[in-house]
Amino acid sequence: MMDDHYGLRGRPFQLTPDPRFWFDTATHGKAMAYLGYGLSQGEGFVVITGDPGAGKTTLMGHLLAELDGERLTVVKIVSTHLRADDLLRLVAQGLGLAGDGLTKAALLSAIEQGLHATARAGRRTLLVVDEAQALPGESLDELRMLSNFQAGGYPLLQIFLLGQPEFRLVLQQPEFEQLRQRVIAMHHLAPMEVEEVESYLMHRLQCVGWQGRPRFTADALAAMHRWSGGIPRRLNQLASRVLLYGGVEQIENFGAPDIAAVIDDIAQESVVEDQSGPARMPEPVESGRMAELRAVPAVSAETRALERRVSELEAQVASQSDALRRVLALLVDWVEKDDGRSGIDLAAFRGNVA
Repeated sequence: MMDDHYGLRGRPFQLTPDPRFWFDTATHGKAMAYLGYGLSQGEGFVVITGDPGAGKTTLMGHLLAELDGERLTVVKIVSTHLRADDLLRLVAQGLGLAGDGLTKAALLSAIEQGLHATARAGRRTLLVVDEAQALPGESLDELRMLSNFQAGGYPLLQIFLLGQPEFRLVLQQPEFEQLRQRVIAMHHLAPMEVEEVESYLMHRLQCVGWQGRPRFTADALAAMHRWSGGIPRRLNQLASRVLLYGGVEQIENFGAPDIAAVIDDIAQESVVEDQSGPARMPEPVESGRMAELRAVPAVSAETRALERRVSELEAQVASQSDALRRVLALLVDWVEKDDGRSGIDLAAFRGNVA
C-alpha cells in the first residue's frame, strides 16, 4: 500500500541489517575511521560497542563490502554463549578446515596451519565476532591465544569484537588485562542526534526511489527522535509504521500529530501483547444486566491523551538512559587511562558502576 502511494521500489525501513542503506552519521563515521586504522595496523583487537539496534552489524557489513576480497579472508561468528571448544571449531570451519572430532590441541594446531597457509597465499585473515558480550571468559581468553599466532614476526590473525555497552566493562575486569593490552582501537556507537534524523530518513527513502513524497516537518522529526532515542533500528521501526499509516490515510506531509497517532497505536499494541493468560468467561448474572455487559465503554479521549503522554515520557527516559550509558562509557575510558597514576581503585570503580 505504501509502495503504491509513495511510488517506492522497496522497503526503506526494513529491520534486517542491509549495507546498501549505510548512512554515515557522525558516530558511524568515527567508527569506520577506527576500523580503518585497525586494518592498517593488521594486528590486535578492535572493539566496537553500541546499544541493540545501534547499527553494529550494518557497520561491519559496509566495511567488508568496501574491502578487497581477494586479499582478505574474513571469518564471521555470532556469539551465542559459545564455549571455547565450540568457538575454535567455528574458526576452523571459517578457514575451510574440518574441526569435528578434534581435541582442543589438535584444533589449535589445525587453525595455526590454516592461518599460515592463508598467509603464504598472500591473504590476511580477519575474525569478526558479533555479540561478544555473550562470550564466556574462557572463550575470550581463547581469542587472545589465537591473536598470538605469528609468522616471521607478523601476526597471522586480526580480531574485531562487536558487543553491547556492557562489554566495555567486561574488558575492564582484571582477568582480561592481557587481552585489553592488545586492543588497538575502541569506539562506542552513540545514538543519532536529532539533526541527523531527517538526512537519515531521506537517504533510506532515496535508496528505494523517493521522488519528493513523503516529507516530514521539524516537529515530526523531533517526535520520531524522542521516541526512538536516536537508535537506528527503533527509528526504522517507527518510520515503517508511519509510512503505512500515511498510505492508509493518504498523507503526503507528516506532522507531529501524525507521529503521535502512530506512537499511540504502537503503545496500544504493546498493552495487548503484555496481557497474558486465557480469557475468562464472565460469571452468570441476572438477565437484566446482560445489556450492561454488552455495552463495553469506548476508550475516552482523556485516556488516549494520557497514554500518549506516557509514551512520550518513556521515550524521554530511554533517551536519558542512553545519555547515562555514554557518560559511564566516558568515565570508564577516563579511569582506564588514569589507572595507576591517579590512585583510583579501578576494581572498586567497576563495582560501583555495576
